[in-house]
Amino acid sequence: MLSSGIYDYINVLDKAADAAWLRNTAISNNISNGDTPGYKRQDVDFEGVLQRELGRSKYVSLDDKVSNLHMDHLNASIYIDSENYSYRLDKNNVDPEQEYAELASNRIKYNAMVDAMSKEFARIKSVIK
Repeated sequence: MLSSGIYDYINVLDKAADAAWLRNTAISNNISNGDTPGYKRQDVDFEGVLQRELGRSKYVSLDDKVSNLHMDHLNASIYIDSENYSYRLDKNNVDPEQEYAELASNRIKYNAMVDAMSKEFARIKSVIK
């Protein structure tokens, strides 16, 4: 991670892309364990972590919020979704159709973040030239 102020948004996008990759892994695990009795689906909540961190500094601009973020607090982790109601007799709460839709959505988000990082680097490169 780079510490200069010009890389603040890139650092946040990097953390978000890492979380999307982790979420992709969790969703893939859910799909592969769709027939495992008692399995509870897994998910990643990076958006909630980011929202809490941004909410700590109120009444300032978004640029100031991003520059004051503690990047080590933006670590997303996998959690077990045991609150999701299981309609199956084997207590597995994975809905394969929902997981495939989440996987497609997550891939779009990941690709958008990687594209945004590439564009930020291109902007910085154009300024340096």
